[in-house]
Amino acid sequence: MEKKTVRDIDVKGKKVLVRCDFNVPIKDGEIADDTRIRAALPTIKYLLENGAKVVLCSHLGRPKGEVNEKYSLTPVAKKLSQELGKEVKCAEDVTGPSAKDMANRLQEGEAGLLENVRFDPREEQNDDSLAIELSELIGNDGVYVNDAFGTAHRAHASTEGVAHHVDEAVAGLLMEREIEKLGAVLENPEKPFVAILGGAKVSDKIGVIENLMDKVQTIEIGGAMANTFLKAKGYDIGSSKYEADKIEVAKEIMKKAFEKCVEIVLPKDVRVAKIPEGTELTPELIENSEHKKAKLLTEKEVEEGKGESLEGWQILDVGDTTLTYFADRLEGAKTVVWNGPLGYTEVPEFAQGTQKIATFISHTNAKCVIGGGDSVAAIQKIKKAAKQNGADVKQFSNIYLSTGGGASLEFLEGKTLPGIAALNNNTKQQNNAKESGTLKSVEQQITD
Repeated sequence: MEKKTVRDIDVKGKKVLVRCDFNVPIKDGEIADDTRIRAALPTIKYLLENGAKVVLCSHLGRPKGEVNEKYSLTPVAKKLSQELGKEVKCAEDVTGPSAKDMANRLQEGEAGLLENVRFDPREEQNDDSLAIELSELIGNDGVYVNDAFGTAHRAHASTEGVAHHVDEAVAGLLMEREIEKLGAVLENPEKPFVAILGGAKVSDKIGVIENLMDKVQTIEIGGAMANTFLKAKGYDIGSSKYEADKIEVAKEIMKKAFEKCVEIVLPKDVRVAKIPEGTELTPELIENSEHKKAKLLTEKEVEEGKGESLEGWQILDVGDTTLTYFADRLEGAKTVVWNGPLGYTEVPEFAQGTQKIATFISHTNAKCVIGGGDSVAAIQKIKKAAKQNGADVKQFSNIYLSTGGGASLEFLEGKTLPGIAALNNNTKQQNNAKESGTLKSVEQQITD
């Protein structure tokens, strides 16, 4: 790996500032999903076991630069204490008296957590004064570790700025694993290579499509973004949402794909709900509306009376025929990248496409990299059910679930992520621990 990692340096007796991603859902003071916390544990445990004094740092939610108890990291400190089997205290501020006192009291093999870094308005401004204050918490010989891949695309004080005020700025084990897995997809993917892209907007995926165009053999498109491509091809999409200003972009993408012999697979049939155009979609509205399955027709075919128009209906998921087409192309794939849901997953009936593709992927032998909350959640749901039924979950060993949403997308676009670029370059040969249990445990922590 081009960047130094936590395994390349001696941390014994040193204070280490670790930027984690503890942006987890909290309900009634309890953590509803601890996936991101578990993902950070290998790095934290590694540092503690090697005698570091660990100062943990993260954001939670969007408090807009103000102290808001709703976004306090206190529940995270409690969860970390349970997972590590030792107390992890949460400071009452970010770099103030409480944070300084906590950092100064740490002994080797102990960890403390700063309060939500976004309580300080300087964080998202990447204000150098906050970056300096963070570096001062760990002293002149302190080490900065960025293990928050999910925020690596943000140039904030705790993700990018602080790295310029320490001698050692390195990647954590999770960050290393993310770079390794996503990098392999871009640098040397096994073929056939299939990309599955979903979600709401074409505009969110243009860069990914363009960067993958020279690498993939097939691009399967679902979700609301497919509506824009369908509209560009003259299909009747009824009252479905689409990006009118991206019609020409969609046409250009399909033209490039044809020239490069890349197959773009669009929905053939869909699941729809009767919802007037312009109405704001909510789960309750959709659940109480009329639903049906529909074969997609061109606007010309509708005019010729070959079928009914979808006027007054909105496309909310792909249909069974579409799933068959998608599955056929995935059958022999060696590499699969999936980002974004294929339907409106908040409503069970329209989560079927996403769930069925996830099930199919879980039974393939292809190397799969999956990013985006809904896509990852679909795989996790299947794995959880398999474990509960006593099934062998080794079938999931070929699937890597990325912790990055926007960061994963920007990485796949080929962009330079500020949080990674700011880390020290590795000038020596990577050690043999790359495939050791230390690094592999990252995936185990995330998926167990």
